[in-house]
Amino acid sequence: LRMATNQVKVGHGEKKSRKKEMAVIALLTEPSIPKAAARVGISEATLWRWMQDDDFQELYREAKRRAVGQAIARIQQATTLAVDTLEAVMTNKKAPAMAKVLAAKTVLETAIKAVEIEELEARIEALERSAENA
Repeated sequence: LRMATNQVKVGHGEKKSRKKEMAVIALLTEPSIPKAAARVGISEATLWRWMQDDDFQELYREAKRRAVGQAIARIQQATTLAVDTLEAVMTNKKAPAMAKVLAAKTVLETAIKAVEIEELEARIEALERSAENA
């Protein structure tokens, strides 16, 4: 995680900026604030004070958004494997009947939700076009 160049302070403040970047990373990877502060080499009080600062909060929010975005991308990449797994269970003659039913139910429910979402998107687009033309 790197700060945007317009946020990096030069001179004396540069070390503090690097520590704040490290603190943001530690907050994302450590299980508690005391452990995050220790990892960065600052006191808990300093980390708490930084966490009250608007600029630090924005850095932290952006880092969390990126982390969630990466997690979502990984989940999306795993969907093919998930579908393959469901299909393998449904077609496996040796699989227990309950496993086959659960896999089939999951596939059907997901397909129905996808159609509902597509229909809602189409309706929203039609409403937006109608509002633009009004």
